[in-house]
Amino acid sequence: MKTKHLLSVADLSAAETERIITKALEMKRGVSPQSLSGKVMVLVFEKPSLRTRVSFEVAIHQLGGYSLYLSPDEVGLGKREPVSDVAQVLSRYVDGIIARTFSHQTLQTLARYSSVPVINALSDLEHPCQALADMVTICEKKGKLRGLTLAFIGDGNNVANSLLLASSLTGVNFRIASPPGYGVGEEILQIAKRLAADSGSQIILTKEPLQAVSEADVVYTDVWTSMGQEVEAEQRRIAFAGYQVDAHLLSLAKKDVIFMHPMPAHHGEEIAVGLLDNPCSVVFDQAENRLHFQKSLLAGMF
Repeated sequence: MKTKHLLSVADLSAAETERIITKALEMKRGVSPQSLSGKVMVLVFEKPSLRTRVSFEVAIHQLGGYSLYLSPDEVGLGKREPVSDVAQVLSRYVDGIIARTFSHQTLQTLARYSSVPVINALSDLEHPCQALADMVTICEKKGKLRGLTLAFIGDGNNVANSLLLASSLTGVNFRIASPPGYGVGEEILQIAKRLAADSGSQIILTKEPLQAVSEADVVYTDVWTSMGQEVEAEQRRIAFAGYQVDAHLLSLAKKDVIFMHPMPAHHGEEIAVGLLDNPCSVVFDQAENRLHFQKSLLAGMF
């Protein structure tokens, strides 16, 4: 891989991304190589997690490695101890750092001072492992990526940022419908436009969910209020009224549309009650593929 760390989807080339996706699907069908045998990975998490923690720990185990989990109270990144010191100490003990942080800047500092690879397991700016694993699921279900259209309905959050980059990198057309003031950031958008110029993908930003989902191959949404934004919950519920994904909205997409959500889901808010059980939902396959993508990523990095 061209990069030592994975902090952003944009750290990967299109060719590397294709190889990781292909390898993930191969690993799902077969035996995992013991590429982490004798290696120790540490998970440093400032935020709680179900899918990210379990999928990484199982991936490390299946690749023959050993994992350690450090909770917020055990480390206190930037509070109990400077992030730079934590990075340098952990580098003397482990072979890789998987970090889930509130601030993307924390990840950047970890990477700057770490002599071992750092993987972004979620920050306020990006969630690259989620988005790239989602590309695995789309490829699995559709047989390809290039030329497909993904419609994201809702907040231009870390997942949306990474999906925009992943789509632009792989040739998937990306549409996002968000209320004014809740779209993807300008910096991410400019990076995506540069990637899209090479891949041929189209990027559409709109306020209208109906426009976004029209004839889409994939409809995707995420929670309206992420961890750390709880004080904004009521304000966001008002702003996102009309952005719920339901059976009617899905009916405007292609007949073979797939529905995706990174979970946890708030039933009755961003999705209609029962939508995860809709025949077009691939949400639980999507969750499973976090494991296979992360095995492929780790096998390629170590």
